[in-house]
Amino acid sequence: MLTKTTADGDTATLVEEPRKTTRAVKPADESRPAKAAKPLTIFLDGEFVSEENAKVSVFDHGLLYGDGIFEGIRFYNGRVFRLEQHLERLWDSARSICLEIPMSHGEMSEALLETIRKNDLRDGYIRLIVTRGVGNLGLNPAQCKQPSVIIIATTVALYPPDMYQRGLTVVTVATRRTSPGALNPAVKSLNYLNNVMARIEANLARADEALMLNDHGFIAECTADNIFVIKHGEVFTPPITAGALRGITRAVVFEIAAELGIKISETHISRHDVFVADECLLSGTAAEVIPVIKADGRVIGTGKPGPISLRMIARFREITREGGTPIYS
Repeated sequence: MLTKTTADGDTATLVEEPRKTTRAVKPADESRPAKAAKPLTIFLDGEFVSEENAKVSVFDHGLLYGDGIFEGIRFYNGRVFRLEQHLERLWDSARSICLEIPMSHGEMSEALLETIRKNDLRDGYIRLIVTRGVGNLGLNPAQCKQPSVIIIATTVALYPPDMYQRGLTVVTVATRRTSPGALNPAVKSLNYLNNVMARIEANLARADEALMLNDHGFIAECTADNIFVIKHGEVFTPPITAGALRGITRAVVFEIAAELGIKISETHISRHDVFVADECLLSGTAAEVIPVIKADGRVIGTGKPGPISLRMIARFREITREGGTPIYS
């Protein structure tokens, strides 16, 4: 509020006109709401603790160096979706970085299910984390004697529901996907700074997601999703060798395509292929299956989710409700 003095000495109050601001980018809501109905119960190294007491050491190498692995897992209608595939990928990631998970598959599975039960959830998201554990400030993982296991069960909404009907916008970013010669994208490590930097670029460009290229200039994937383009009724997606994660939901899209009689194949995809596609889809555990309608300012197809995309999304939702590992039995 401003004031000024008039010619006769009186003071007048002026209302300052609000400044015009640029609308901020609203990031994807990848976590539970700020206020949950009740505090979460977290599995931490064999014990169930309140979220207030779920803490790790500042000397944990997962914090100090991003030395650890994780999985994001969905559960629907009281069933965990593709649990065994997620655990297999977790163990594959662990083997690749010489990390010994201090639990068996069976123990991990039961701990995960019990975490969901403790939080009284039927639909939601699991974040399963295994860190190298507590060590010293040195880089050597041999200093870490005991890996740490954390399981968080909560809800997630990567995108608002209406975006599944109207589609996303994506933008190609300068940050390249990590080369398999540096850190193989097949390992879901805690070091996601590569993806975070790409996400920042997408935010700055006011886009919903980022297209990440590999060192050869082909599309690898998005920051948290695999990508599919549809042309003349056929579906194409980058091969794993291009830097794409071997996504669990990606595999489901292959299954749906086969079920619907739609040809699907892995091939190198350029930005041009996205621009001229009839339709485009993204897939991921948190994102599920969602259409893309604009890339780098170019409208894809009609600018609306296409018929194949909508059929795949509908079928995916059916599949997630039909099967899975029972939580309450």
